[in-house]
This record gives sequence, C-alpha cells and structure tokens, in this order.
Amino acid sequence: MTAIDTRNLKRDSLFFMAGLRREGSAEAERVKIRNLSDGGMMVESTAMLRSGERVMVELRNIGSVMGKVAWTQGSRVGVAFEEPINASLARTQLVGEQSEAPRYARPAVAPRNPDWNIRRV
Repeated sequence: MTAIDTRNLKRDSLFFMAGLRREGSAEAERVKIRNLSDGGMMVESTAMLRSGERVMVELRNIGSVMGKVAWTQGSRVGVAFEEPINASLARTQLVGEQSEAPRYARPAVAPRNPDWNIRRV
C-alpha cells in the first residue's frame, strides 16, 4: 500500500507508546503513536528516519507490523503498513487486566458487619 492509497482510510487520533525498530537493527526505540489507521500511522520519534526506510512496529494486541516511512516532518513520521491491520484491536483494552477497580473508583459502602461502632463526636 502506498502513502497516497492510505490517505482515505479512517484514522483515529490517540496516544500510546510502541516499540519501533529499523530494518536490520536489534534495538527498538519507544515512539508515541499519534494516530492510527488500518493502513498506517503517524508517530513522534527522536530517531532520524528517512522516507522509504523499512521499519517494524510492535503494536499492543496486534503484534509486529512491517511498514515503510512515507514522510517525515521534524519529529513526526508517517508510516505506511505493508499489509493492512485491524487498527481497532490496538485501541481496545484487555478485559480483566486488573482484578478489581482502583480504590478511588470503588463505591463507598457501609461494612457488612452491622455491629460496627459509630464514633460519636
């Protein structure tokens, strides 16, 4: 898929981190994904990437995806995927990641034991 082919795909603005690795490199760099579609993504990166360079990105809930740098503008980089993905998978949270809600999100309820002492002032 070329960069021009992917411009008409639906994309969502979002923000999450991913690992991006240049072809032939063993080290992955953490990048910020700013928007994602089935055909590509825009990331913020401190790496000096060039148009046409092949990269691999590790997307949560999807895995490794190969792509080519379509454009660069400062720290922002557009990547066109070699094969389309289901971008909605990367946006879904895993159900049951936590065993219970965080304390601040739990409802305030009275203790189950009705014999509890009320402190009077």
